[in-house]
Amino acid sequence: MEKSNMLTPDTVELLIAGKAHGDWSGYEIDSDLLTPADAWHVTLGMTDGRMPPVVAAGAPVVVKIGGETVMTGRVDEISHQVGKASHTFTMSGRDQAAVLVDCSAPVFVARMASLNEIVAKIVRPLGITKIHPDAENIRTREKINIEPGDSAWDALAHAAEANGLWPWFEPDGTLVIGGPDYSAPVVATLVLRKSGKGNNVIGLAKQESVHGRYSEVTVLGQTHGTEQEQGKHALRGSWKDDGVSWYRPKVVTDHEADSHAVCVDRAHKLISDSRLNGMSLSAMVYGHRIAAPGQPSDGLLWKPGQRIRVISEPHNLDAIYFLMARKFTRSRMDGTRTALTLKEDGMWVLDAHPHKNKHRRGKNNLPGKIIDVSGGAQ
Repeated sequence: MEKSNMLTPDTVELLIAGKAHGDWSGYEIDSDLLTPADAWHVTLGMTDGRMPPVVAAGAPVVVKIGGETVMTGRVDEISHQVGKASHTFTMSGRDQAAVLVDCSAPVFVARMASLNEIVAKIVRPLGITKIHPDAENIRTREKINIEPGDSAWDALAHAAEANGLWPWFEPDGTLVIGGPDYSAPVVATLVLRKSGKGNNVIGLAKQESVHGRYSEVTVLGQTHGTEQEQGKHALRGSWKDDGVSWYRPKVVTDHEADSHAVCVDRAHKLISDSRLNGMSLSAMVYGHRIAAPGQPSDGLLWKPGQRIRVISEPHNLDAIYFLMARKFTRSRMDGTRTALTLKEDGMWVLDAHPHKNKHRRGKNNLPGKIIDVSGGAQ
């Protein structure tokens, strides 16, 4: 469990109570933009049977690779197993999103609140202090009502979705409310040729499915009347999927779609989601860092949100894809590897979707800075 004397670019360490622990016989470190809480799991074969008292369930932990922070959170579970022929110690945990997934949101009602204020009210009582609203236009909610039993993550996700955004945590524990950047430069190229020349992937699989794919989605909505104007019925909006060449329609009723524009946005979102789920590339590479073909793996760590070019002769592919998830792994049999999950570039769409029972749309407001709700802005 002590810190390794030789720190390589792929060395995994857990920093607990200021002490680094490494030399793991195996580990998995997950990160997925669509999964609320990233997770890690480590295994150690032991000899003396003694563990430092600071290594305990609930302890704050920083996961580092080659000295670079990849996750900040807490230890969830510890297992210490002793048998006649084996003695192992395993630990697992999640990032800062874990407390939001596990715990209920504080109950409150607010009027004319900005997204920054709403997010702070949801996450501050649970110890989340750094918030980065990464968007150009953020709406002010006319009214928000967090009800008993709502999980903090659901309340946070709904507030973000009402602005066409999504929440996730950066490695240093900063909560980001933002979206994908499809203008970012390509950071890596994965190569798989039949000749083997320049190949830098262990394996590449392409999965395609028409399940849940539609040639056209139509969303039906409505809006209730107010003192100022009458209600509107038979609102509708449609979006087509040019990747489905035969007639395969879908009609969806959405009571939260209260205008033609919202109906169109929802139809677009449903088509994009179906395409996102309908195609995936799964790649396995050596090491945990990006490397040029034939070069040592000592560059950037693989991270969700990166844009990757894939060249594969067997799959007839030469295009740019979006890295949705990655998993760092190590085992005695396979060594150090990274599993990558890639999606169509530009298909993860975050159109604004108000949740009327809790989050209603209002006027635009400017984004804030990184907010430290423990007492000041950064």
